[in-house]
Amino acid sequence: MTIQVDINSDIGEGVGDDEAMLSVATSVNVACGFHAGNPGTMRRIATQARARSVGIGAHPGYHDLAGFGRKPMPGLSASEIENLVAYQTGALCAVASLAGHKVTHVKAHGALSNAACSDAMIANAIAAAVKAVDPNLAFMVLPQTELARAADRTALKPIHEIYADRVYQDDAQLLPRSRSGAVLHDANEIAQRVLRMVTEQSIIAASGKVIPTPVDSVCVHGDTPGAVEIAKAVRAALEQGGVKISPFSSRP
Repeated sequence: MTIQVDINSDIGEGVGDDEAMLSVATSVNVACGFHAGNPGTMRRIATQARARSVGIGAHPGYHDLAGFGRKPMPGLSASEIENLVAYQTGALCAVASLAGHKVTHVKAHGALSNAACSDAMIANAIAAAVKAVDPNLAFMVLPQTELARAADRTALKPIHEIYADRVYQDDAQLLPRSRSGAVLHDANEIAQRVLRMVTEQSIIAASGKVIPTPVDSVCVHGDTPGAVEIAKAVRAALEQGGVKISPFSSRP
């Protein structure tokens, strides 16, 4: 049986080459104005993505333009988190309709995602907001986290993603960016590591530990130096390894 996988990237954030990434990725996660982006970039990306048959998703984060959504914001209530996720997701859905495109999924950004991975309240609030906006939206999540469990609890379709350019710990969680070596940069090393994780349907930790998990999508961060070259190397390695690259939204 042929393995299929999606390649996703976070774009519309004012860094990186959005147009080049749209030529490699099969799904993109669009900044919705709170950590980066604006209605103009959202419409431009939706238009370009539609022309290339690339799926689009909302990428909501904390209201933190100065910190790029990477500043922790403890103390927000469940309703406050629901509000910010619904607001951003609804905005992209509306702007995408101007381009004749349709939002397929939601993926939390930065510190919001990091907090939700271990905090069930935050994860549940994000999932509840997604479901309230549109229960048919898929929920892109990191495997074996509270986000993944929230998808199950709310009956949202989970899209389990792995990060191409990030290092994993033995508990399947990401090594924090503040730690040395947390982000990988060698395109060939990254590509071969991704090929193994996709074909084995597992996360490979820095220690070598193999952690079985579904792998539906591979993320290449658009703001990583050399992101386009990394994405091209990942796609080439997967295709040469017999993996079919396709948007998850095109599958049953």
